[in-house]
Amino acid sequence: PSMTTRLLIGLMVALLGAACLTPALTEAAESKLEKTTVAYREVDGHQVLADVYRPDGDDVRPVIVWIHGGALIMGFRDRVHPQVISLAEEKNYAIVSLDYRLAPETKLPELISDIETAFQWLATKGAQQFHLDPERIVVGGGSAGGYLTLVTGYRVTPQPNGLVALYGYGDLIGDWYSTPSPHPRHNRMKVTREEAAQQTDGTVISDSRQRRGNGGMIYLYYRQNGLWPQMVSGFPPETIAEQIAPFEPVRNVTSEYPPTLLIHGKSDKDVPYEQSTLMAEQFEQHNVPHVLTTIENGEHGFGGGDPQEIEAAYQTMREFIVK
Repeated sequence: PSMTTRLLIGLMVALLGAACLTPALTEAAESKLEKTTVAYREVDGHQVLADVYRPDGDDVRPVIVWIHGGALIMGFRDRVHPQVISLAEEKNYAIVSLDYRLAPETKLPELISDIETAFQWLATKGAQQFHLDPERIVVGGGSAGGYLTLVTGYRVTPQPNGLVALYGYGDLIGDWYSTPSPHPRHNRMKVTREEAAQQTDGTVISDSRQRRGNGGMIYLYYRQNGLWPQMVSGFPPETIAEQIAPFEPVRNVTSEYPPTLLIHGKSDKDVPYEQSTLMAEQFEQHNVPHVLTTIENGEHGFGGGDPQEIEAAYQTMREFIVK
């Protein structure tokens, strides 16, 4: 492509990547909480990192685990929702913000195993080193981080006390992800397989800044061709429904699932609002305490929503975490 085309592509990918990583995030490093970066896991020489933020002192603190978004392809632990930071500062909570190995270099089962290992670490070495209370944990995240938050409801030990999923999803193979997306946000430019492939040489990463590109081209290519489920999971089309089911929250809700707050924009074109209503239906069927808060005109990340509705939703989130 021409230089002008490359610049336009770069701009659009940057904008898409920013949207997938949740607008209105802030650098947690600006917080008054003390930050320490640790490796909670090492796989074949690759360290998977977490940032631990906590107040001064050795008092044992409740924990908010934050899981970043980015379609399981993009993102990194350095950005935490400002509402989470301010609440932690106000209530003297700790925050543990996780990296995890990213797709497509790492496939879904191994990616999920990082999240499971993070909670094992949190309950043992992490709790000891940072004076954390593994019996008082709330997990939160947006988009793919919301998906992974919902996964922790049934796959990790210790089980969290509550979950907050912002525009998350529980279904991985519905039409919204497994057929070509019709939405303009995914089709502003056409991405070829070769252009997507240029963003990775197969090296395992757990921070998209380590990749040749931020992963936005890979994501666009998958959405334009309905390839996300099989490329991220590594499961072939003929068996994917059976193989991916253990990793789909919507198919794994039981009465033991933690209380959950879902917040979703009704006009979301990246992760359909239906994804939260499907989870709410499962919670209803299994008598799981839950709240679904709707941002009427909210897009992905709540853009376009009424600021008062958004502020009220965040207040609900704060109260839910405290409770």
